[in-house]
Amino acid sequence: MSVRKLKPITPGQRFRVVNGFDTITTDKPEKSLLAPKKRSGGRNNQGRMTTRNIGGGHKQKYRIIDFKRDKQGIPATVKTIEYDPNRTAFIALLSYADGEKRYVIAQNGLKVGQTIVAGTNVAPEIGNAMTLNEIPLGTTISCIELRPGQGAVMARSAGSFAQLMARDGKYATVKLPSGETRLILLTCMATIGVVSNSDHQLLVSGKAGRSRWLGKRPRTNAVRMNPVDHPMGGGEGRASGGHPRSRNGIPAKGFKTRSKTKASNKYILERRKK
Repeated sequence: MSVRKLKPITPGQRFRVVNGFDTITTDKPEKSLLAPKKRSGGRNNQGRMTTRNIGGGHKQKYRIIDFKRDKQGIPATVKTIEYDPNRTAFIALLSYADGEKRYVIAQNGLKVGQTIVAGTNVAPEIGNAMTLNEIPLGTTISCIELRPGQGAVMARSAGSFAQLMARDGKYATVKLPSGETRLILLTCMATIGVVSNSDHQLLVSGKAGRSRWLGKRPRTNAVRMNPVDHPMGGGEGRASGGHPRSRNGIPAKGFKTRSKTKASNKYILERRKK
């Protein structure tokens, strides 16, 4: 993992910090694992804008990722480490012993030629996937399921990881990237290691056009709007806008929006840090 600061030969490159991509081994994806990706531009099926500030962007193909790791007991060789435009983490192309190819989220330290496997009675090494009841306590894990067979839903973005703290009965105690500590069923799968591309947070785009390439349109600051457009709009000069809130009036800082009767509340031992 490395980043490069570019020489300021243009205004857009003056503060630009780019990824070194030193772990990427190819720029050509596996064609059999690509799917078309249609853009909506924030419009619904009636053509009306339902989400603002979305539109444009570079054309992309979706990479089909194996989040379930349900091909168990069959060793797979890492063929390539690739860039994925749909996520912050890098992905790895696996070639299984029976000839099948699949993409998975790459972990830090995963190298081409390395053999990884998912299933039971597997060594807790980087890239291997197994259920929480087989992972040693204190291990750093990522790509965690919330329900058995659902596929990984937690700790999937660049540089994120969780820690297996304890086991009690049919539940494991896991400390998540947000700081939240919660109970997860021991039969859920997780992958050993930290998600790749941990330097992603150090990148600086350098210019507004780069956001447009990503499909993000300009966003107007709420305080600069008129009262008819936003609760924080209006006032003379640089008015602060009062208490920060959303367009439909929900307070933004300190206001709890989580339901007190939500079913999963009983699994959360410690809330995330504020």
